[in-house]
Amino acid sequence: MHVHRGHLLHITGSPAIRKARDALVCESDGALVVDALGRILYSGPYRRLPDRFRIAVVRDHRPAFLIPGFVDAHVHFPQVFSVAAYGGGTLLNWLDRCIFPAESRLSDPAFARRAAQAFCSARIRAGTTAAMVFGSAFPEAQDALFEETALSGLRMVSGRGIQTRGPVTAAPLMTGEREAEDMCRAEFERWHCADQPDRPDHARLQVALVPRFSLSVTTQTLRWLGDLYDELRNKGVYFHSHLSENDAPGTGEVDAVCRDFGTARYLDTYDGAFLPGSIPSGRSLLGRRSILAHAVHCTDSELARLADTGTSIAHCPTSQLFLGSGTMPWLRTVRSGVTVALGSDVGAGDEWLISRVANDCFKVHISEKAPAATAIDPAALLFTATIAGARALDMEARFGNLDAGKDADFLVVDPRRWAPLSKSLDSAGGSAESLAFALLMTMRESAITGVYVAGREISAGEPGAGVFAGS
Repeated sequence: MHVHRGHLLHITGSPAIRKARDALVCESDGALVVDALGRILYSGPYRRLPDRFRIAVVRDHRPAFLIPGFVDAHVHFPQVFSVAAYGGGTLLNWLDRCIFPAESRLSDPAFARRAAQAFCSARIRAGTTAAMVFGSAFPEAQDALFEETALSGLRMVSGRGIQTRGPVTAAPLMTGEREAEDMCRAEFERWHCADQPDRPDHARLQVALVPRFSLSVTTQTLRWLGDLYDELRNKGVYFHSHLSENDAPGTGEVDAVCRDFGTARYLDTYDGAFLPGSIPSGRSLLGRRSILAHAVHCTDSELARLADTGTSIAHCPTSQLFLGSGTMPWLRTVRSGVTVALGSDVGAGDEWLISRVANDCFKVHISEKAPAATAIDPAALLFTATIAGARALDMEARFGNLDAGKDADFLVVDPRRWAPLSKSLDSAGGSAESLAFALLMTMRESAITGVYVAGREISAGEPGAGVFAGS
Protein backbone atom coordinates (compact mmCIF):
# COMPACT_ATOMS: atom_id res chain seq x y z
CA MET A 1 0.00 0.00 0.00
CA HIS A 2 1.28 3.45 -0.97
CA VAL A 3 0.26 7.02 -0.27
CA HIS A 4 0.89 9.39 -3.16
CA ARG A 5 1.02 12.98 -1.95
CA GLY A 6 0.55 15.94 -4.31
CA HIS A 7 -1.86 18.48 -5.74
CA LEU A 8 -5.02 16.53 -6.68
CA LEU A 9 -6.93 17.82 -9.71
CA HIS A 10 -9.82 15.86 -11.22
CA ILE A 11 -13.54 15.69 -11.92
CA THR A 12 -15.19 13.70 -9.13
CA GLY A 13 -18.30 11.56 -9.42
CA SER A 14 -20.11 10.94 -12.69
CA PRO A 15 -21.47 14.31 -13.76
CA ALA A 16 -22.77 15.50 -17.10
CA ILE A 17 -20.35 17.83 -18.83
CA ARG A 18 -22.58 20.79 -17.96
CA LYS A 19 -21.95 20.02 -14.27
CA ALA A 20 -18.19 19.51 -14.56
CA ARG A 21 -17.37 22.78 -12.83
CA ASP A 22 -19.35 21.77 -9.77
CA ALA A 23 -17.44 18.46 -9.66
CA LEU A 24 -13.93 19.91 -10.04
CA VAL A 25 -11.64 18.83 -7.17
CA CYS A 26 -8.51 20.89 -6.56
CA GLU A 27 -6.72 19.84 -3.37
CA SER A 28 -3.34 21.54 -3.03
CA ASP A 29 -2.05 19.04 -0.46
CA GLY A 30 -3.87 15.87 -1.38
CA ALA A 31 -3.34 12.15 -1.02
CA LEU A 32 -4.14 9.02 -2.98
CA VAL A 33 -3.94 5.75 -1.08
CA VAL A 34 -3.38 2.87 -3.49
CA ASP A 35 -3.55 -0.77 -2.46
CA ALA A 36 -1.59 -3.74 -3.77
CA LEU A 37 -4.24 -4.40 -6.45
CA GLY A 38 -3.89 -0.87 -7.79
CA ARG A 39 -7.19 0.45 -6.43
CA ILE A 40 -7.66 3.84 -4.83
CA LEU A 41 -8.71 3.42 -1.19
CA TYR A 42 -8.67 7.08 -0.24
CA SER A 43 -8.66 10.31 -2.25
CA GLY A 44 -8.71 13.65 -0.48
CA PRO A 45 -6.82 16.05 1.74
CA TYR A 46 -3.60 14.68 3.20
CA ARG A 47 -4.48 16.19 6.59
CA ARG A 48 -7.57 13.98 6.72
CA LEU A 49 -5.75 10.77 5.88
CA PRO A 50 -7.37 8.02 7.98
CA ASP A 51 -5.16 6.65 10.73
CA ARG A 52 -5.16 3.14 9.27
CA PHE A 53 -3.20 4.46 6.27
CA ARG A 54 -0.56 6.33 8.27
CA ILE A 55 1.73 3.29 8.25
CA ALA A 56 1.81 3.16 4.44
CA VAL A 57 4.86 4.24 2.46
CA VAL A 58 4.48 7.86 1.34
CA ARG A 59 5.66 9.01 -2.08
CA ASP A 60 5.79 12.78 -1.82
CA HIS A 61 5.41 14.26 -5.30
CA ARG A 62 4.87 17.84 -4.19
CA PRO A 63 4.71 20.39 -5.79
CA ALA A 64 3.58 18.13 -8.62
CA PHE A 65 -0.04 17.67 -9.65
CA LEU A 66 -1.74 14.28 -9.56
CA ILE A 67 -4.30 14.13 -12.38
CA PRO A 68 -6.18 11.25 -14.04
CA GLY A 69 -4.47 9.52 -16.93
CA PHE A 70 -5.50 10.97 -20.27
CA VAL A 71 -7.89 8.98 -22.46
CA ASP A 72 -7.45 9.25 -26.24
CA ALA A 73 -10.74 8.35 -27.91
CA HIS A 74 -9.28 8.18 -31.42
CA VAL A 75 -5.68 7.51 -32.46
CA HIS A 76 -4.21 5.59 -35.44
CA PHE A 77 -1.54 2.97 -34.75
CA PRO A 78 -0.39 2.51 -38.39
CA GLN A 79 0.12 6.29 -38.69
CA VAL A 80 2.65 6.43 -35.85
CA PHE A 81 5.37 7.55 -38.29
CA SER A 82 3.07 9.74 -40.41
CA VAL A 83 2.62 12.74 -38.14
CA ALA A 84 2.78 16.01 -40.12
CA ALA A 85 2.71 14.29 -43.52
CA TYR A 86 2.01 16.84 -46.25
CA GLY A 87 -0.81 15.75 -48.51
CA GLY A 88 -1.40 19.00 -50.32
CA GLY A 89 -5.15 18.85 -49.91
CA THR A 90 -8.07 17.75 -47.81
CA LEU A 91 -8.85 14.40 -46.20
CA LEU A 92 -9.28 12.25 -49.31
CA ASN A 93 -6.14 13.68 -50.99
CA TRP A 94 -4.10 13.13 -47.83
CA LEU A 95 -5.26 9.52 -47.51
CA ASP A 96 -4.41 8.78 -51.11
CA ARG A 97 -1.02 10.48 -51.22
CA CYS A 98 0.32 9.90 -47.71
CA ILE A 99 -1.57 7.49 -45.52
CA PHE A 100 -2.45 4.49 -47.64
CA PRO A 101 1.20 4.07 -48.78
CA ALA A 102 2.49 4.61 -45.23
CA GLU A 103 0.08 2.11 -43.66
CA SER A 104 1.03 -0.49 -46.29
CA ARG A 105 4.55 -0.62 -44.83
CA LEU A 106 3.18 -2.47 -41.78
CA SER A 107 2.88 -5.62 -43.92
CA ASP A 108 6.53 -6.13 -42.92
CA PRO A 109 6.38 -7.80 -39.48
CA ALA A 110 9.72 -6.35 -38.35
CA PHE A 111 8.64 -2.83 -39.28
CA ALA A 112 5.27 -3.38 -37.61
CA ARG A 113 7.01 -4.44 -34.40
CA ARG A 114 9.08 -1.25 -34.37
CA ALA A 115 5.93 0.75 -35.03
CA ALA A 116 4.12 -0.93 -32.14
CA GLN A 117 6.99 -0.22 -29.77
CA ALA A 118 7.18 3.40 -30.89
CA PHE A 119 3.40 3.75 -30.55
CA CYS A 120 3.37 2.52 -26.96
CA SER A 121 6.35 4.67 -26.01
CA ALA A 122 4.68 7.77 -27.44
CA ARG A 123 1.51 7.03 -25.48
CA ILE A 124 3.41 6.66 -22.22
CA ARG A 125 5.38 9.87 -22.75
CA ALA A 126 2.08 11.68 -23.38
CA GLY A 127 0.36 10.14 -20.35
CA THR A 128 -2.33 8.43 -22.44
CA THR A 129 -3.19 5.55 -20.15
CA ALA A 130 -6.24 4.38 -22.14
CA ALA A 131 -7.11 4.70 -25.81
CA MET A 132 -9.39 3.65 -28.64
CA VAL A 133 -6.85 2.69 -31.28
CA PHE A 134 -7.58 2.45 -34.98
CA GLY A 135 -5.56 -0.59 -35.97
CA SER A 136 -3.53 -1.85 -38.91
CA ALA A 137 -5.02 -3.84 -41.76
CA PHE A 138 -2.42 -6.58 -41.18
CA PRO A 139 -3.06 -9.23 -38.49
CA GLU A 140 0.63 -9.65 -37.66
CA ALA A 141 0.91 -5.91 -37.05
CA GLN A 142 -2.12 -6.06 -34.78
CA ASP A 143 -0.59 -8.97 -32.88
CA ALA A 144 2.53 -6.85 -32.35
CA LEU A 145 0.40 -3.94 -31.13
CA PHE A 146 -1.49 -6.05 -28.60
CA GLU A 147 1.68 -7.76 -27.42
CA GLU A 148 3.61 -4.51 -26.94
CA THR A 149 0.63 -2.87 -25.26
CA ALA A 150 0.36 -5.77 -22.84
CA LEU A 151 4.08 -5.53 -22.04
CA SER A 152 3.81 -1.79 -21.49
CA GLY A 153 0.91 -2.09 -19.04
CA LEU A 154 -1.31 0.38 -20.93
CA ARG A 155 -5.05 0.06 -21.57
CA MET A 156 -6.24 -0.26 -25.16
CA VAL A 157 -9.23 -1.06 -27.32
CA SER A 158 -8.25 -1.76 -30.93
CA GLY A 159 -9.31 -3.56 -34.07
CA ARG A 160 -7.77 -4.18 -37.46
CA GLY A 161 -8.63 -1.55 -40.08
CA ILE A 162 -11.21 -3.08 -42.41
CA GLN A 163 -11.13 -2.12 -46.09
CA THR A 164 -12.95 -4.08 -48.79
CA ARG A 165 -12.74 -1.42 -51.50
CA GLY A 166 -10.79 1.74 -52.26
CA PRO A 167 -8.38 3.45 -54.65
CA VAL A 168 -5.29 1.81 -56.15
CA THR A 169 -3.09 3.26 -53.40
CA ALA A 170 -5.13 1.36 -50.80
CA ALA A 171 -4.91 -2.00 -52.59
CA PRO A 172 -2.36 -3.54 -50.16
CA LEU A 173 -4.74 -2.78 -47.27
CA MET A 174 -7.81 -4.38 -48.86
CA THR A 175 -9.22 -7.89 -48.50
CA GLY A 176 -12.23 -9.84 -49.71
CA GLU A 177 -15.41 -9.98 -47.66
CA ARG A 178 -14.96 -13.48 -46.23
CA GLU A 179 -11.30 -12.90 -45.43
CA ALA A 180 -12.13 -9.65 -43.65
CA GLU A 181 -14.80 -11.26 -41.51
CA ASP A 182 -12.60 -14.23 -40.67
CA MET A 183 -9.76 -11.96 -39.57
CA CYS A 184 -12.09 -9.91 -37.37
CA ARG A 185 -13.37 -13.05 -35.68
CA ALA A 186 -9.83 -14.36 -35.21
CA GLU A 187 -8.66 -11.09 -33.65
CA PHE A 188 -11.61 -11.05 -31.28
CA GLU A 189 -11.01 -14.64 -30.21
CA ARG A 190 -7.31 -14.10 -29.66
CA TRP A 191 -7.18 -10.68 -28.04
CA HIS A 192 -10.48 -9.60 -26.51
CA CYS A 193 -9.88 -9.57 -22.74
CA ALA A 194 -6.85 -11.79 -23.31
CA ASP A 195 -5.16 -10.41 -20.20
CA GLN A 196 -8.22 -11.08 -17.97
CA PRO A 197 -10.39 -13.73 -19.67
CA ASP A 198 -12.14 -14.58 -16.40
CA ARG A 199 -12.61 -10.93 -15.35
CA PRO A 200 -13.54 -9.01 -18.52
CA ASP A 201 -14.52 -5.90 -16.56
CA HIS A 202 -10.88 -5.66 -15.45
CA ALA A 203 -9.32 -6.30 -18.86
CA ARG A 204 -6.88 -3.79 -20.29
CA LEU A 205 -6.89 -5.34 -23.77
CA GLN A 206 -10.16 -5.26 -25.71
CA VAL A 207 -11.19 -5.52 -29.35
CA ALA A 208 -13.26 -3.36 -31.69
CA LEU A 209 -14.69 -3.77 -35.17
CA VAL A 210 -13.09 -0.97 -37.17
CA PRO A 211 -13.98 -0.19 -40.78
CA ARG A 212 -11.91 2.80 -41.92
CA PHE A 213 -15.01 4.68 -43.03
CA SER A 214 -18.02 4.05 -45.21
CA LEU A 215 -16.18 4.76 -48.47
CA SER A 216 -13.74 1.93 -47.65
CA VAL A 217 -16.38 -0.79 -47.38
CA THR A 218 -19.29 -2.20 -49.37
CA THR A 219 -22.90 -2.69 -48.42
CA GLN A 220 -22.07 -6.37 -48.03
CA THR A 221 -19.36 -5.45 -45.51
CA LEU A 222 -21.74 -3.25 -43.55
CA ARG A 223 -24.26 -6.09 -43.48
CA TRP A 224 -21.90 -8.70 -42.02
CA LEU A 225 -20.37 -6.13 -39.67
CA GLY A 226 -23.82 -5.43 -38.26
CA ASP A 227 -24.51 -9.14 -37.83
CA LEU A 228 -21.12 -9.74 -36.19
CA TYR A 229 -21.47 -6.75 -33.88
CA ASP A 230 -24.90 -7.92 -32.81
CA GLU A 231 -23.54 -11.41 -32.18
CA LEU A 232 -20.64 -10.17 -30.03
CA ARG A 233 -22.28 -7.24 -28.21
CA ASN A 234 -22.90 -9.24 -25.05
CA LYS A 235 -19.20 -10.17 -24.99
CA GLY A 236 -18.18 -6.52 -24.92
CA VAL A 237 -16.95 -5.89 -28.46
CA TYR A 238 -16.64 -2.25 -29.56
CA PHE A 239 -17.33 -0.46 -32.84
CA HIS A 240 -15.18 2.41 -34.11
CA SER A 241 -14.99 4.41 -37.32
CA HIS A 242 -15.09 7.92 -38.80
CA LEU A 243 -18.15 10.08 -39.36
CA SER A 244 -18.70 13.34 -41.25
CA GLU A 245 -15.14 14.58 -41.09
CA ASN A 246 -14.84 16.64 -44.27
CA ASP A 247 -17.50 18.23 -46.45
CA ALA A 248 -15.59 20.09 -49.16
CA PRO A 249 -18.30 20.84 -51.79
CA GLY A 250 -18.40 18.15 -54.45
CA THR A 251 -15.21 16.41 -53.32
CA GLY A 252 -15.65 16.00 -49.58
CA GLU A 253 -16.28 12.86 -47.59
CA VAL A 254 -19.86 13.64 -46.55
CA ASP A 255 -21.08 14.31 -50.10
CA ALA A 256 -19.16 11.30 -51.41
CA VAL A 257 -20.76 8.91 -48.88
CA CYS A 258 -24.32 10.10 -49.45
CA ARG A 259 -23.86 10.08 -53.20
CA ASP A 260 -22.16 6.67 -53.24
CA PHE A 261 -24.69 4.90 -51.02
CA GLY A 262 -27.72 6.96 -52.00
CA THR A 263 -28.52 7.63 -48.33
CA ALA A 264 -30.10 10.71 -46.85
CA ARG A 265 -27.50 10.95 -44.07
CA TYR A 266 -23.94 9.74 -43.56
CA LEU A 267 -24.90 8.16 -40.24
CA ASP A 268 -27.45 5.91 -41.95
CA THR A 269 -24.61 3.80 -43.38
CA TYR A 270 -23.65 2.77 -39.83
CA ASP A 271 -27.22 2.55 -38.61
CA GLY A 272 -28.35 -0.39 -40.72
CA ALA A 273 -29.88 1.81 -43.46
CA PHE A 274 -27.11 1.74 -46.05
CA LEU A 275 -29.14 1.05 -49.23
CA PRO A 276 -30.44 3.83 -51.53
CA GLY A 277 -33.15 5.85 -49.87
CA SER A 278 -31.81 4.91 -46.42
CA ILE A 279 -34.16 1.96 -46.25
CA PRO A 280 -33.60 -0.52 -43.38
CA SER A 281 -31.12 -3.03 -44.75
CA GLY A 282 -29.07 -4.46 -41.86
CA ARG A 283 -28.32 -4.29 -38.16
CA SER A 284 -27.20 -1.05 -36.56
CA LEU A 285 -23.58 -0.53 -35.50
CA LEU A 286 -24.51 2.17 -33.00
CA GLY A 287 -24.57 1.68 -29.23
CA ARG A 288 -22.93 2.34 -25.88
CA ARG A 289 -19.62 0.81 -26.99
CA SER A 290 -19.58 2.61 -30.34
CA ILE A 291 -17.30 5.62 -30.86
CA LEU A 292 -17.38 7.67 -34.06
CA ALA A 293 -14.56 10.11 -34.71
CA HIS A 294 -15.03 13.72 -35.78
CA ALA A 295 -18.78 14.29 -36.38
CA VAL A 296 -17.89 17.76 -37.65
CA HIS A 297 -20.77 18.12 -40.06
CA CYS A 298 -23.60 16.14 -38.46
CA THR A 299 -27.20 17.21 -38.77
CA ASP A 300 -29.38 17.71 -35.71
CA SER A 301 -31.16 14.44 -36.46
CA GLU A 302 -27.85 12.57 -36.60
CA LEU A 303 -26.75 14.01 -33.25
CA ALA A 304 -30.09 13.05 -31.72
CA ARG A 305 -29.70 9.49 -33.01
CA LEU A 306 -26.17 9.25 -31.58
CA ALA A 307 -27.42 10.42 -28.20
CA ASP A 308 -30.43 8.10 -28.22
CA THR A 309 -28.27 5.04 -28.93
CA GLY A 310 -25.52 5.96 -26.44
CA THR A 311 -22.96 6.29 -29.24
CA SER A 312 -20.05 8.62 -28.42
CA ILE A 313 -18.10 11.16 -30.45
CA ALA A 314 -14.31 11.41 -30.47
CA HIS A 315 -13.71 15.12 -31.00
CA CYS A 316 -10.40 15.76 -32.81
CA PRO A 317 -9.87 19.53 -33.17
CA THR A 318 -6.13 19.27 -33.78
CA SER A 319 -6.47 17.04 -36.84
CA GLN A 320 -9.47 19.00 -38.08
CA LEU A 321 -7.25 22.07 -38.17
CA PHE A 322 -4.51 20.13 -39.95
CA LEU A 323 -6.82 18.86 -42.71
CA GLY A 324 -9.03 21.93 -42.92
CA SER A 325 -12.06 19.83 -42.07
CA GLY A 326 -13.95 22.54 -40.21
CA THR A 327 -15.00 22.80 -36.59
CA MET A 328 -17.39 20.50 -34.79
CA PRO A 329 -20.12 22.81 -33.42
CA TRP A 330 -19.46 22.52 -29.70
CA LEU A 331 -22.63 24.00 -28.22
CA ARG A 332 -24.98 22.21 -30.59
CA THR A 333 -23.20 18.88 -30.16
CA VAL A 334 -23.03 19.02 -26.36
CA ARG A 335 -26.66 20.12 -26.10
CA SER A 336 -27.70 17.03 -28.04
CA GLY A 337 -26.68 14.92 -25.04
CA VAL A 338 -24.06 12.84 -26.84
CA THR A 339 -20.84 12.03 -24.95
CA VAL A 340 -17.93 14.02 -26.41
CA ALA A 341 -14.39 12.83 -25.64
CA LEU A 342 -11.11 14.10 -27.07
CA GLY A 343 -9.07 12.26 -29.68
CA SER A 344 -5.58 13.09 -30.92
CA ASP A 345 -6.20 11.48 -34.32
CA VAL A 346 -2.49 10.89 -34.76
CA GLY A 347 -1.27 11.08 -37.56
CA ALA A 348 -3.55 13.82 -39.00
CA GLY A 349 -3.29 15.15 -35.49
CA ASP A 350 0.26 16.31 -34.85
CA GLU A 351 -0.01 16.19 -31.05
CA TRP A 352 0.10 13.03 -28.93
CA LEU A 353 -0.54 14.93 -25.71
CA ILE A 354 -4.28 15.16 -25.02
CA SER A 355 -3.86 18.41 -23.10
CA ARG A 356 -2.53 19.93 -26.34
CA VAL A 357 -5.71 18.69 -28.04
CA ALA A 358 -7.68 20.38 -25.26
CA ASN A 359 -5.68 23.54 -25.99
CA ASP A 360 -6.81 23.43 -29.62
CA CYS A 361 -10.34 22.58 -28.50
CA PHE A 362 -10.57 25.79 -26.50
CA LYS A 363 -9.14 27.90 -29.33
CA VAL A 364 -11.30 26.60 -32.16
CA HIS A 365 -14.55 26.90 -30.24
CA ILE A 366 -13.93 30.39 -28.95
CA SER A 367 -13.28 31.26 -32.61
CA GLU A 368 -16.55 29.90 -33.99
CA LYS A 369 -18.88 32.46 -35.49
CA ALA A 370 -21.43 34.00 -33.15
CA PRO A 371 -23.69 32.80 -31.64
CA ALA A 372 -21.90 29.42 -31.71
CA ALA A 373 -18.67 30.73 -30.18
CA THR A 374 -17.99 29.72 -26.58
CA ALA A 375 -15.13 29.83 -24.08
CA ILE A 376 -15.21 26.26 -22.82
CA ASP A 377 -14.98 26.03 -19.06
CA PRO A 378 -11.64 24.61 -17.81
CA ALA A 379 -13.45 21.87 -15.90
CA ALA A 380 -15.26 20.84 -19.09
CA LEU A 381 -11.92 20.63 -20.90
CA LEU A 382 -10.51 18.39 -18.17
CA PHE A 383 -13.73 16.36 -18.33
CA THR A 384 -13.34 15.72 -22.08
CA ALA A 385 -9.69 14.73 -21.63
CA THR A 386 -10.31 12.18 -18.88
CA ILE A 387 -13.67 10.94 -17.63
CA ALA A 388 -15.51 11.51 -20.92
CA GLY A 389 -13.07 9.15 -22.62
CA ALA A 390 -13.61 6.53 -19.93
CA ARG A 391 -17.36 6.96 -20.38
CA ALA A 392 -17.06 6.57 -24.15
CA LEU A 393 -15.10 3.35 -23.58
CA ASP A 394 -17.84 2.17 -21.19
CA MET A 395 -15.17 1.87 -18.49
CA GLU A 396 -16.05 4.82 -16.28
CA ALA A 397 -16.55 2.48 -13.33
CA ARG A 398 -12.83 1.60 -13.47
CA PHE A 399 -10.97 4.80 -14.34
CA GLY A 400 -11.33 8.38 -15.54
CA ASN A 401 -10.98 10.23 -12.24
CA LEU A 402 -9.29 9.83 -8.86
CA ASP A 403 -12.29 8.73 -6.80
CA ALA A 404 -11.89 6.01 -4.17
CA GLY A 405 -12.84 2.65 -5.63
CA LYS A 406 -11.36 3.37 -9.06
CA ASP A 407 -8.17 1.91 -10.46
CA ALA A 408 -5.24 4.24 -9.81
CA ASP A 409 -4.65 5.49 -13.34
CA PHE A 410 -2.94 8.84 -12.84
CA LEU A 411 -0.16 11.13 -13.94
CA VAL A 412 2.40 13.05 -11.94
CA VAL A 413 2.87 16.46 -13.55
CA ASP A 414 5.79 18.45 -12.15
CA PRO A 415 5.78 22.12 -13.22
CA ARG A 416 9.48 22.39 -12.44
CA ARG A 417 10.22 20.21 -15.45
CA TRP A 418 8.70 22.71 -17.91
CA ALA A 419 9.45 26.33 -17.04
CA PRO A 420 6.57 27.89 -19.03
CA LEU A 421 4.14 25.73 -17.06
CA SER A 422 5.64 26.78 -13.76
CA LYS A 423 5.39 30.45 -14.71
CA SER A 424 1.85 30.04 -15.99
CA LEU A 425 0.72 28.38 -12.77
CA ASP A 426 2.44 31.02 -10.63
CA SER A 427 0.47 33.77 -12.36
CA ALA A 428 -2.82 31.88 -12.65
CA GLY A 429 -4.22 32.80 -9.26
CA GLY A 430 -5.50 30.37 -6.70
CA SER A 431 -8.87 29.27 -8.10
CA ALA A 432 -9.37 25.68 -9.20
CA GLU A 433 -10.57 26.81 -12.63
CA SER A 434 -7.56 29.03 -13.30
CA LEU A 435 -5.10 26.33 -12.24
CA ALA A 436 -6.82 23.67 -14.36
CA PHE A 437 -6.81 26.00 -17.34
CA ALA A 438 -3.15 26.93 -16.96
CA LEU A 439 -2.20 23.28 -16.59
CA LEU A 440 -4.10 22.11 -19.69
CA MET A 441 -3.01 25.04 -21.85
CA THR A 442 0.68 25.00 -20.98
CA MET A 443 1.90 21.51 -20.04
CA ARG A 444 4.16 19.45 -22.27
CA GLU A 445 5.37 15.85 -22.15
CA SER A 446 8.52 16.82 -20.28
CA ALA A 447 6.41 17.83 -17.27
CA ILE A 448 4.96 14.30 -16.96
CA THR A 449 7.31 12.64 -14.50
CA GLY A 450 5.17 9.62 -13.60
CA VAL A 451 2.58 7.49 -15.39
CA TYR A 452 0.58 4.97 -13.36
CA VAL A 453 -1.91 2.36 -14.55
CA ALA A 454 -3.76 0.45 -11.84
CA GLY A 455 -1.23 1.72 -9.33
CA ARG A 456 1.83 0.50 -11.20
CA GLU A 457 4.30 3.00 -12.58
CA ILE A 458 5.13 2.36 -16.22
CA SER A 459 7.99 3.68 -18.30
CA ALA A 460 8.44 4.33 -22.01
CA GLY A 461 11.97 3.03 -21.78
CA GLU A 462 11.34 -0.16 -19.81
CA PRO A 463 8.91 -2.53 -21.52
CA GLY A 464 8.13 -5.82 -19.84
CA ALA A 465 6.41 -4.68 -16.66
CA GLY A 466 2.90 -5.15 -17.97
CA VAL A 467 0.14 -7.66 -17.54
CA PHE A 468 1.79 -10.32 -19.71
CA ALA A 469 5.23 -10.07 -18.12
CA GLY A 470 6.69 -13.50 -17.55
CA SER A 471 4.00 -15.29 -19.53
